[in-house]
Amino acid sequence: MILPTSQLLRFFYSHYFFGGLRQATGVLLPALVLSGIFGLHADAFVAAVGAACVAILDQPGGPRRYGINGMFAALCLGSATTALTGLASGHFLAVWLAVPALCFCFSMLTVYGKHGGLLGFACLLIMTLTLRTPLTPADVLQHTLTSFLGGAFYLVYSAVVHRLMWHREEQQVLSVALFATADYIGARSRFYDIHQDLDLSYRNLIRQQAIMTEAHQAARDMVLREQPRGTGTHSDRLRQGLLNLFVDMVNLLDSMVATHTDYDTLRRALPDSDILLFVRDAMIKLASNVAGLALNVARNRRHRIRNSVRAELRALEFELQQLRESGMPQSDPELYALLVQVQRRLRNMTNQVDRMADHSINPTPVETDPVRASKSLNRFLTRQKWRAGLLTRNLNPQSAHFRYAVRVAVAALLSMMVGSLLALTPLVNKLDPGLAGHGYWIILTVLIIMKPGFALTRQRNGWRLMGTLVGCALSLPLFALVDNSTVFVLIMIACSVLGYGLVLVNYTLSAVFNTLFVLLIFHLLAPGSNAVVGERLADTVIGSILALTCSYILPAWERNTLGDLARALRAANLDFLQSGLDYVRASRATRAAGTSDVAARGEAEVRWRLSRKNVHIAFSNYASAFYRMMDEPVSRQRHVPELNRLLIQNHTLASQIAAVIPHLTQLDAAPEGISQALAATQDALEGRTATQPNVIETEGDYAAVAYPLRQMVKAALRIDEAMRALEAPAATPETRTQALA
Repeated sequence: MILPTSQLLRFFYSHYFFGGLRQATGVLLPALVLSGIFGLHADAFVAAVGAACVAILDQPGGPRRYGINGMFAALCLGSATTALTGLASGHFLAVWLAVPALCFCFSMLTVYGKHGGLLGFACLLIMTLTLRTPLTPADVLQHTLTSFLGGAFYLVYSAVVHRLMWHREEQQVLSVALFATADYIGARSRFYDIHQDLDLSYRNLIRQQAIMTEAHQAARDMVLREQPRGTGTHSDRLRQGLLNLFVDMVNLLDSMVATHTDYDTLRRALPDSDILLFVRDAMIKLASNVAGLALNVARNRRHRIRNSVRAELRALEFELQQLRESGMPQSDPELYALLVQVQRRLRNMTNQVDRMADHSINPTPVETDPVRASKSLNRFLTRQKWRAGLLTRNLNPQSAHFRYAVRVAVAALLSMMVGSLLALTPLVNKLDPGLAGHGYWIILTVLIIMKPGFALTRQRNGWRLMGTLVGCALSLPLFALVDNSTVFVLIMIACSVLGYGLVLVNYTLSAVFNTLFVLLIFHLLAPGSNAVVGERLADTVIGSILALTCSYILPAWERNTLGDLARALRAANLDFLQSGLDYVRASRATRAAGTSDVAARGEAEVRWRLSRKNVHIAFSNYASAFYRMMDEPVSRQRHVPELNRLLIQNHTLASQIAAVIPHLTQLDAAPEGISQALAATQDALEGRTATQPNVIETEGDYAAVAYPLRQMVKAALRIDEAMRALEAPAATPETRTQALA
C-alpha cells in the first residue's frame, strides 16, 4: 500500500515545490538586496513586482523553450503595461478608460491557451499593482525601468537555474507522471472490489485519467524535447535513462487501457470468488511499486523497493485451472476469455513495472538510431503557435473568449467604482482609512478569481475566500506571539515558497500562504497595527462578490462547448481506428514480403501511437468539460444522459481499439465476421447506418479479438445514437406536451 505520508513526500520532491522555491527566490532576491542593503524600500517593491510578473510564466513542467519565450514576452509586455498604467494613473479619466481596456485586451489572450492566459494575467497583475500609487510623468520612467530590471533579473536567473538543474527538473516532472500513473492503477483496482460502487469508481477513474493525461503530456514535453544524441557523454546517458523510463511508463499505460473489462459481468458471475480479490491486491501492489519508483526517481535514488505480485499471479492461475476443470471454457466461453484476458494484462503490467525498476537502477542506453528516434518522437510534442488571425476571429460576441474578456473588463470597472465609493465614504475614512486606500486589492482579487468558465470561477471563489479567511485568522496569533523582524522575514520567505509551490496542487493552501505573505509585508512596514488583516479580508470578500456576480454577464456555459468536444472525441477515436488498421495492413505487408522491419511499418506504428495520444487528450478535454458542466446550475445543464453515455462509450471504444489492433497485426488475414465488425464500427463513427455482423469467428487465434470486437461495435453504435440525440433540436415545453399526449 502507498504510505499515508506519500502526499507530503510527493510535494516536497516534486517540481511543484522546486518551482515554488525557484520562483520565490527569484522574486524576493532583488527586493531583499535593494531593501536590506541599499534601503530602497519603494524600488524593492517595484522590482519584486516586475520579477513576479515574469515568474508567472515560469511554470513547473512543460517545454523549456516555451517557458523562456513566455518570460521574455512577459518582460516586454509587462514593462509596456507598467509605463501605460503609470502614465494613466495621474489622470482621473485616463485611468478609468485604461484599466477596463487593458483588462479586455489581456483577457483576450486566453485564445492562445494556457500560456496565453498566464501572459495576460501577468500583465494584469503588474497593471493592478502599478495602480497602488499615482505616478507623475517624471516618475514613470524610473518606475518602469526598475520594474524592467527586476523582471530581467528573474529571466536571467531562471535561465541559469534551468541550465544547471535540467536533469533534476526532468526527473521531477517524470516522477509526477509516475505518481499519476500509480494513482490510475489504484483507481482501476477499485473495480475488482465488490464493496465499491461501480459508478463512483468509474467517475474517480475518469478524473484520475484526466490528471494522468496532463502529467504524461508535461513529461513528454520535457523528456522528448532534448533527446539523447548517441554521443556517449554523461548528459547523454542521463537523457537516455529518462527516455527509457518514459517509454516504459507509456507501455505500462498501454497495458492498462488495452481493453475495457466488463466489471458488472464479473461481479455478477463471480460474487464470492477469490479471483477478484487476487486481481485487486495485485493491482494495489503494482500501484505501490510504481509510486515507490516515482519517489526514487524524484529523490535520485537507485535502490529498488518492490512488493512481489507472484503470489497473486500464481493464485489467479490456480483459480483459472479450477475453472477449466469445471468446464467453464465450454459453458461460458466469453466469461472465461475475459478472465484470461485480465490475467494476461496483469502479467504484462508486472513485467513492465519490473522493467521500469531495472531501468531506474541501471539506466543503460538501448541500441537505437538516435536520428530516427528523434524524428518520430518529436511528433508527440506539444506545439504552441501564436497567430494574430486567431485573436481577430474571436473578436465577436459568439466567442467564449470575447465574453470572458467583457466580463473581466466590467468586473474591473465595478471594482474601481466600489473602491472609489469606499474612498469617498466619510464613515469608512473615519473608521479605517487604510480600507479606502487599498481599493486596488479589490481589482486584484477579481482578476485572480475570474476564469473563463462559470464553474471554475465559482470554485476558485470558494477556495480564495477560504484561504484568505484562514490566512487572516493565522496572522493574528502570529503577530501577537512573535516580535522579531528576522523571524517574520524567514516566515515570509517560507510563505512565498509554499504559496508559489502549492498554486497548482492545492489552491486553498496556496491562498493561505499568499495571504500570510502579504500581511507579513505590511506588518513589517507598519508594525503594531492589525487593521490590515481586516482590510485584506474585507477587500477579498468584496472582490469575491463582484467576481461571482459578474460571472453571470455573457456567461459561457460548458454545455455550449461539449458538442464540439464530443465531435472531436469521436473523430479522434475514428482516426485511432483507421490509423490502427493502416498499421495492421503495413504489418501484414511486411510479413508477406519476408522482412523483419520496413520504413512503412514503422511509420504506420508511429501514426497509430500518435493518434492514441490524441485520443487520450481529446477524452481528457471532454471529461473535464463534462464535469465542469455538472458543477454549474442545474438549469444550465443540457443532454446530461447523452453526454454521460458518450463519456462512457468513448472510453470503452478507445480501450477496445487498443486491445484489438495488436492482435490483428499478428493475423495474416481477417475472416468475414471480423471484417464486418470493423466496417460496422467505422460506419457508426462516420454517422452511416451500420450493419452488425451475425457471427464473429472465435476459432483459434480469433478468440482473443471476439469479445473486444463485440464491445467495439456496441460502443460505436451507442456513440452514434447519443450523437444523434445530442444534435437533435432541444425539446420545447410544447413538443414535450405533444409527445406525452
